[in-house]
Amino acid sequence: MKKLKRKKQNPVVDSNGYVTRAPACGRKQKLAEIQQALFSDPVDIETLRRAATTNGGLLTDELRRKVWPKLLNINVYSLPRKPGQDVRENHKDYNQVVLDVRRCMKRFPKGMPASERAMLQERLIDIILEVLKRNPQLHYYQGYHDVAVSLLLVVGERMAIAMLDTLSIYHLRDFMDPTMDSTKHILNYLMPILGKADAELHEFMIRAEVGTIFALSWLITWYSHVLSDFKHTLRLYDFFLASHPLMPIYLAATIVLHREKEVKQTECDMAMVHHLLSRIPQDLPYELLIGRSQDLFNQCPPSLLAKQAALQSHKSLSISTFQAFQLSTLHQRPDSVLQRLSRAQGSTTSRQATRHPGPGAAAPDEDRLQLLANGNRLVKMAVWGLSATLGAAVFAVAQTAMEWGPEMLLQLF
Repeated sequence: MKKLKRKKQNPVVDSNGYVTRAPACGRKQKLAEIQQALFSDPVDIETLRRAATTNGGLLTDELRRKVWPKLLNINVYSLPRKPGQDVRENHKDYNQVVLDVRRCMKRFPKGMPASERAMLQERLIDIILEVLKRNPQLHYYQGYHDVAVSLLLVVGERMAIAMLDTLSIYHLRDFMDPTMDSTKHILNYLMPILGKADAELHEFMIRAEVGTIFALSWLITWYSHVLSDFKHTLRLYDFFLASHPLMPIYLAATIVLHREKEVKQTECDMAMVHHLLSRIPQDLPYELLIGRSQDLFNQCPPSLLAKQAALQSHKSLSISTFQAFQLSTLHQRPDSVLQRLSRAQGSTTSRQATRHPGPGAAAPDEDRLQLLANGNRLVKMAVWGLSATLGAAVFAVAQTAMEWGPEMLLQLF
């Protein structure tokens, strides 16, 4: 059986800021390194990326509120305003967003008062609609709300808008096209990665004709839809925010490889293998899998996989814009400097307004607020790879579809 061997390496940060091994340091040392990186001028983004990807991630929500914005090049003193009531007016996705948010109650902490949860759900609706309104070229998909609520619970409403806006333009961009071609393109990386890592397992899955639909919800929600423990979701968000946009699909491959024995012991049948893989275990060794995902990424980079015919026909916006995005994060000022600059700018603006009072802010460009025609929703991806095969195979995929919402089956056939 052909398998990639893990090489013993010293802690090394490559040109993209990825670390092949966690440094041998304790929690206190890591906290000190993160604080020092945040106070550096410019901010030491390489150290922050290393902290987010190595053992334990960013450790606390307090640190996440400081580091996550830096990883996305967001100025915490120049955040979007809270959305007004007009954000819900005449929005083509309003009804679907409300439906998705209403049924995501399990994503909120257990024991949270119903009134508080209801308030957060209303904010979540506004956050999603505000980002879509800002970017009319983007199309909502079911699962987008899982990413949004994960951000809201950690960083609050205004920062969640800023982060979701950036993620939608870069990391999640391929999922927000009017068609599903770009998302299918990203999923198509899964099998080649498995083929490079374990030829025997890859051959088994090809014979089973299981496809990649089992990993759909993992990919488009950054695993937040399928993990019951929020701390695991946060750990993966640390990892993904500091990594290449394709890292979630490398993690998917790593999870399949981790379950190699289970997969091979299953009957080589599409329905059986799909059923096994679509139920992600809740006790996975996440730190181990994160390290192995980085190994896979380094040994089988996207540029190598893209040479295969199946991955040449479509260009990914997330991949093509990633290098420029990474470079844009390298020259950020620390928050103490940003705060001082913000105060100085506010003082200057206030004096100018006193001397030259004028009309209110100009109305936003109406062309920017016009949304494009409604495309196929991502839930229709459940029919990918389905041939004329009927019976148990279709039933297995339909069962997965039911977990996304009762209306999904109506869109399958």
